[in-house]
Amino acid sequence: MSTRHADGTLEEGRRVLAVEARAVQALVERLDHHFSKAVELLMGCKGKVVVSGMGKSGQVGQKIAATLASTGTPSFFLHPAEGIHGDLGMVAKHDVMLAISNSGEVQEVLQLLPFVKRINIPLVALTGRVNSTLAKNSDVTLDVSVSEEACPLGLTPTASTTAALAMGDALAIALLQRRGFKQEDYAQFHPGGTLGRRLLVKVRDLMHTGSDMPRVRPNTPGSEAMLEMTGKRLGMTTVLDEAGKLVGVVTDGDLRRFLQGGGDFTTATAAELANPVHKRVGEENQNRTPKTVGPDELATAALALMERHTITALVVIDRHQRAMGVVHLHDILKNGIV
Repeated sequence: MSTRHADGTLEEGRRVLAVEARAVQALVERLDHHFSKAVELLMGCKGKVVVSGMGKSGQVGQKIAATLASTGTPSFFLHPAEGIHGDLGMVAKHDVMLAISNSGEVQEVLQLLPFVKRINIPLVALTGRVNSTLAKNSDVTLDVSVSEEACPLGLTPTASTTAALAMGDALAIALLQRRGFKQEDYAQFHPGGTLGRRLLVKVRDLMHTGSDMPRVRPNTPGSEAMLEMTGKRLGMTTVLDEAGKLVGVVTDGDLRRFLQGGGDFTTATAAELANPVHKRVGEENQNRTPKTVGPDELATAALALMERHTITALVVIDRHQRAMGVVHLHDILKNGIV
């Protein structure tokens, strides 16, 4: 591409963005009590917000419906053409309709009006013509008109769809604020996303339990403790007393340090190899006391503890200090909790 053509392409891109930015800024400047009334109607909806629109407005409506639903306002999109051919059965008397039409004269949208009036549900309109048929038949009209489209032919909806989409976002976030919607609520609707996993997944969901949890008794020979570690593939084993309480842990690092110190691995017991839970005051390496976590802690909290102490596994204990399982760094990372 020649420099001249490249410059022209960049200039056109900047022009389009500037037109659409001005369209959104104009909404800011003329937002008034009608917006507040629309929020009140949507807030008071005891059913669902039914969003409808045709063509590009319909595609904007689908995004608005999805944003409302994911931020605490039950909502779904109704295609107006499908609606007048049977799908109006999805609309109930406790719903509120949010209709989008730049002209306010789209026939498929207007054909929904008799039904809306018959079941007496509120109607909020997003339109570029406040004197249109849609606006005149709405309980609240939000003016999303634009002075120009970014399309040089003035035909392709561009700035007008951006304005409608921005107004939909403004409604959704205003409702979110009114509902006191929190991160935890958002996570409930997004369990498959990173935020959902961070706020919903607990240690008990990831820990190795039962036969998958490495465990030995204090008097278990060191060689058997090593086999337990190798078999369970977590780089460590718990050392438990007869009541199942945590006495200590043996890690790969403990084995290396024991051998480097001249220890006799063939005669050592797990208790001698382990980092015990309780150390005497003044004893060396107190920072190596086994780190534990509760089963109902968030996995993110377990990850933070591992990072703080530069370790790869935590013993999960109950309130009686009994070992319930082991959670490993790899399990946390594998589940996308970062």
